Amino acid sequence: MGKRITARIRGRSPGGRATALLGTGTLTAGLLAGCGGGGGITVNVYQAPEDHFQQVVDNCNAKAAGRYKIVYNKLPRGSDGQREQMVRRLAAGDTSIDVLGLDITWVPEFAEAGWVDEWTGAYKEQATRDVLPAPLKTATWNGKLYGATKNTNVQLLWYDDRVTPNPPKTWDEMIDQAVGLKAQGKPHNIVFTGAQYEGLVVVYNTLVESMGGRILSDDGKSVVMDAGAVRALDLLKKVTSSGITDPSLTNSKEDDVRQSFQRGTAAFQLNWPFVYASYAKEKPQEVSHIKWAVYPRADPAVPAKTTIGGVDFAVSSYSQHKPEAYDAALCLRSPESQKFSAINDGVPPSIESVYHDDVPVDPAKPVSDDNPNMAKKYPMRDSILAALKNAALRPLTPAYQNASTLMSKILSPPSAIDPVKTADKLREQLDDALQSKGVIP
Repeated sequence: MGKRITARIRGRSPGGRATALLGTGTLTAGLLAGCGGGGGITVNVYQAPEDHFQQVVDNCNAKAAGRYKIVYNKLPRGSDGQREQMVRRLAAGDTSIDVLGLDITWVPEFAEAGWVDEWTGAYKEQATRDVLPAPLKTATWNGKLYGATKNTNVQLLWYDDRVTPNPPKTWDEMIDQAVGLKAQGKPHNIVFTGAQYEGLVVVYNTLVESMGGRILSDDGKSVVMDAGAVRALDLLKKVTSSGITDPSLTNSKEDDVRQSFQRGTAAFQLNWPFVYASYAKEKPQEVSHIKWAVYPRADPAVPAKTTIGGVDFAVSSYSQHKPEAYDAALCLRSPESQKFSAINDGVPPSIESVYHDDVPVDPAKPVSDDNPNMAKKYPMRDSILAALKNAALRPLTPAYQNASTLMSKILSPPSAIDPVKTADKLREQLDDALQSKGVIP
């Protein structure tokens, strides 16, 4: 179990070298950990940092009652770093990884590569029970289930009722309100993730889907970029060239957007539900004024289809403890675990019944700040559930990393978009990206 694994993985370093040596020290340590101390079985879970996820692990270890021990291995905070670490280790055949917390866009890639196993039989039945349709689709590739949904995510429109008592129902209304507020010298910015990364792609994909458009074909094998996709480019250009976005738009990621809104410079924030918990913690005296609504419509005649996020738990094809890995993954994403994570970390459940669970954390005590239930800590749950039932997915393709990298580059900065020319450029270069040409994953 202490055997070293050394591999050269193709990549591009800042200095331009085509290869990078995968260090053996980390792998050796991981392999030793996978053996399990004292003869016991260790289930290594690789998951992004989450403030209270260790408590979920501890709860599941208590339920395992010594049959195995789950170890939470924190991945880097950035999604690119998370994927890179897992890809390099799986490409090297690393047997110390048992359960992987995959961003929902990575499932087709990892399944096609043969790095994760299909969920079948009783495991599949438990993993799919009461899961909302859109999140469940993210864990599926070519008709097979490759993950168990840990949590989902969906963006909402956030506003301050002292500034805008009535939230806009469409993007055009939002733009008009922002222009009017600016003329009055009031907070007016529309803030969203405009940096050159996945967040910008999410915004664009939501606009495309809400316009009834398509970027790729349903099977992810060909480029579509239809009229709806072009109309979405036009709207993205309009909102970012009207003087109503934050000056730092092209550097704004999720937390930058949250902070801008909390500083009181913005009237409208398009962001994930984590912002509510942050506002409640940092500005508790003002949180009663922070309201939310479903995403504004891009087409006034059609409800918005908001792009979802989330994490799916997959079992590594190289795991030497697969029964325990499946069992651990099911516990870590059980209704109880998803409720705990929603209340404590603000991540939306993928299991529908959790949204209706109003039993407090300690059923023997009344609901309070110290003993909350879903209604207390997750007041936006009905809006989240409504958005999830009319949700959009990012294009499902094993080449998504290539396609996303390309789209974020071409869409940035949004104010420079020329709808027709930008659409033509996306059509041409996305075709190359789907064939893995010109982009290093």
